[in-house]
Amino acid sequence: MKVLVGYDGSPSANTAISMGSLLFPGAQALIVYLCTPPFGSKGLRARLRHSARNVDELIDLVDSESDHEAGRLVDTGVTLARAAGWSPEALVKRTWAGEGLGLAQVAEELQPDAMILGARGSGLSDSKMGSVSDLVVHHTSLPVLVVSLHMVSAEQNDIAAGPVVVGVDGSAGADRAVKVAGKLFPDRQVVAVAVDDDGADSSGDSLQDAQHIRRFRGSGAGATADALVAYADDQRAAVVVVGSRGRSGLKKVLLGSVATATLQRTFRPVLVVPSGQA
Repeated sequence: MKVLVGYDGSPSANTAISMGSLLFPGAQALIVYLCTPPFGSKGLRARLRHSARNVDELIDLVDSESDHEAGRLVDTGVTLARAAGWSPEALVKRTWAGEGLGLAQVAEELQPDAMILGARGSGLSDSKMGSVSDLVVHHTSLPVLVVSLHMVSAEQNDIAAGPVVVGVDGSAGADRAVKVAGKLFPDRQVVAVAVDDDGADSSGDSLQDAQHIRRFRGSGAGATADALVAYADDQRAAVVVVGSRGRSGLKKVLLGSVATATLQRTFRPVLVVPSGQA
């Protein structure tokens, strides 16, 4: 198993490593730090400004010292990952595309089995994930695990041995979500949760990959997400898995309304599986 962790030294990034290591024990981990303009921290640039004799020298100093600063920061993530039982490798890259799109680009190049990102926000809204994780889940073609910084202790404890709950609706994207969940979590119980409109058929070709199927009645993305999250809470799930709808021609993902609603409603780790995954 190879995972990619977007790392910036923040508490949410540290939580992503500690919780991710429980879900993917013994994984190879790429700890990725992306440098974005302006390069180097504000404090570093302020100090170098007084050391440089001219602008050219200042630029050279910032280039050199910011690389060292980034290396020290990502080494912290590597140390945490190694202590958590992973086999980590550091990667520092510069990008002008912004951290979110840059991480999606790096993941597309390296093709890990999954990406892991920390979510900083504390409200049940679009802002809960933060701009970086929000951009990544919208634009990557790979499964993304979003780990909230604000899980309570019971939710953290459930990660060690809880089941994997997958939302299904009979679509090809939901079928792929079940398949990917089975591949990524082979030693865990996978439970498919179908929320049906009256008369709707939510059976899918891949539901045999789930050990159990639970069905609920409801209508609309909000009701579907509410039922999925409530069942995950009741079963003390380690992860909630949702599929997204993709636009492969544009190489980006357009999140479905159920996926978006689920990310807004739970603080448990959420794995978003793009529809192009198989």
